[in-house]
Amino acid sequence: MTTTLRPTEPLQRNADGTRSRRYQVCVNSRPVGAIHLGTHPVFGDAVARIMKLRIEEPDRRRGRGTVAALAAEEVARGWGCRRIEADVPAEPDAALRLATALGYVTRNRNMRKALDGPPPVLPAGTRARPMTEDEYGPWLAKGREDYARSWMERGVPEAEARAKSERDHADLLPDGHRTENMLLSVLAHEGTAVGTLWLALRADDAFVFDVETVPEHRGRGHGRSLLLLAEAQAAESGRRAVGLNVFAGNTPAERLYDSLGYGTTRYAMYKPLL
Repeated sequence: MTTTLRPTEPLQRNADGTRSRRYQVCVNSRPVGAIHLGTHPVFGDAVARIMKLRIEEPDRRRGRGTVAALAAEEVARGWGCRRIEADVPAEPDAALRLATALGYVTRNRNMRKALDGPPPVLPAGTRARPMTEDEYGPWLAKGREDYARSWMERGVPEAEARAKSERDHADLLPDGHRTENMLLSVLAHEGTAVGTLWLALRADDAFVFDVETVPEHRGRGHGRSLLLLAEAQAAESGRRAVGLNVFAGNTPAERLYDSLGYGTTRYAMYKPLL
């Protein structure tokens, strides 16, 4: 049997500058699923995305998804793409197992924790305060650099990584540390600043964009205190869940989030197209 992709629309040129196209997944000309392939709105035409891949239930577990994904890679190569990406749900795990088998690597994962009960209390001697204007500039400069390097270390070319960092920070913090619904906090222990927290208050939940312990104060539980602060701020603002992103390979952070009850919701995966 032969599995092929059959276009169901012309190549689309979208308002955000991306290209995309939908295909039927066919076995001997019989439709068994669908795939939606496009280029990346942030990284441009050099990066493709599998935006949707679905195989109908009767044809699952027969390798149809594998062949469809490989065929999508060939289309992406024809578009001139050098990398392909996909967001994969944590549950059910079939998509994650397929992507891993095809050589996709996890770049980062989204995690989430539901908030129940009263807001947590910070440890004795630990207090939080808003970040000052004088603190904001150095914090922003370091955050932009660290964020760009996190992407570079995971396969993104330097120019793309730095452009993404600049754009993301500008979009999220248009009014600096006074941006509405953005809480920028400094955590102090016994009067000494030991870490910072960037928490966004969204419609239904809160999201931790950045959390960092001052290097010389690491290993003393302050990272846990910063996450407890995020939960407290979220709960006090009426949000019932906190989300965050963690880059693959950041083992201390992954262990901390797991220990605090965060669960993985999605994996962001990528694969170079050689």
